[in-house]
Amino acid sequence: MTNAPSYLFYQSRNPRPFLDYGEGIYLFDETGKRYIDGSSGAMVSSIGHSNPRVLARMKAQMDKATFGYRLHFRTHPSEDLAAKTVAMTPEGLDRVFFVSGGSEAVESAVKLARQYALTQGQGTRHRVISRFPSYHGCTFGALDLTGYDPLRDPFAPMLEGMPKVPAPATYLDRDTLSEEARGLKYAEMLRDRIVELGPDTVLAFLMEPVGGASTGALVAPDSYYGRVREICDEFGVILIYDEVMTGAGRTGKFLAAEHWGITPDIVAMSKGFGAGYAPLGAIIARSTLVEPVLDAGGFAHGFTYAGNPLACSAGLAVLEEMEQQGLVENAARMGRVLMGELRALMDRYPFIGDVRGKGLLTAFEFVADRQTMEPLPPRLDAHARLVELAYERGLIIYSRRTRGGTAGDHFLIAPPLIITAPQIAEMMAILREALDAFAAEVGLPVGEAA
Repeated sequence: MTNAPSYLFYQSRNPRPFLDYGEGIYLFDETGKRYIDGSSGAMVSSIGHSNPRVLARMKAQMDKATFGYRLHFRTHPSEDLAAKTVAMTPEGLDRVFFVSGGSEAVESAVKLARQYALTQGQGTRHRVISRFPSYHGCTFGALDLTGYDPLRDPFAPMLEGMPKVPAPATYLDRDTLSEEARGLKYAEMLRDRIVELGPDTVLAFLMEPVGGASTGALVAPDSYYGRVREICDEFGVILIYDEVMTGAGRTGKFLAAEHWGITPDIVAMSKGFGAGYAPLGAIIARSTLVEPVLDAGGFAHGFTYAGNPLACSAGLAVLEEMEQQGLVENAARMGRVLMGELRALMDRYPFIGDVRGKGLLTAFEFVADRQTMEPLPPRLDAHARLVELAYERGLIIYSRRTRGGTAGDHFLIAPPLIITAPQIAEMMAILREALDAFAAEVGLPVGEAA
């Protein structure tokens, strides 16, 4: 069937081979070629592929029931997964609402925030501030909160136009401030925006604690996080963390928020939460937000597959695997190894201008000039070309345009949390081959091999 016509369409016509099977950090196509899943798909496959214990748990649930509508039945998988999730998140986040993906999680978080505001007689609060660049999903509500021009611009006339503040890309700043002062500077931009809009119109601030696809594992200075929490508290603004990519251990903590001791009001999760075994996501919220909404008549929101018992059984097995194998801790340890390897690339490739990230959510960015951080010419299409060169050699990585989607090139390296140091070395050897090939194609300088 390899040459049979395809009736599917996705983003492009870029052909790919048929997937045969996955095992651990590896994927195999039908010709037998092996690929290292260096990006966990789209930062999803956190515990690796074809974990037998997760599959057994799903099979046991399939033998009992694959669907029970939440208005008709409670299910043990959904109740148990909710309890497990609360136990693994910071104190204060104690109510869970299940969804099937990241965009649904973000929209659910915003809808909960809005309905809570209505219970408090704050109907004027309707604006959700987010950052530029950022990525929060492709449904209309989530897209309006996204700061990425190629995805948003075609639909701009159909969107509300939610306000933005600059993402804290301090590595691009050319000032004399310390990193601490820069972090505070970007946080104060949020305060200024709230004041400009009118605090009584601002419902929430939505942010990725470590950047995802649009900013490439961007980490703000430590000072940023606490100050943002203070500003939200000052104006009664609900703080929502989009941990769709960072949650479930990816950064070396169960939630990235834990790196800074921050407890958001609502957290959106997906991707590694179900780890690719079933479509699954969640919001985790403070009961002080949820209870008034339930008292006022209920949460006016929902999806058909919310709390699906098969998906929740998979999610519960995923979290148990993470605990039993110590995968959050492994993400922190292997993240340090991977970061060291990526930083070493800068010695050989002068066109790598920055390396950043936390745990096993890391990225490197191409530049034409490290001093000015000028990006490579867009005509080179570097972000797409390096991905293809790596793929040809058996390594899957993930890339995007860095500067709002129109310029700049960054590459996310986010392998499954089960990865070992020898496997990182194997991955990096292929990446260096791809970088050498790219540099030769476009005439960029390369130093001596490390």
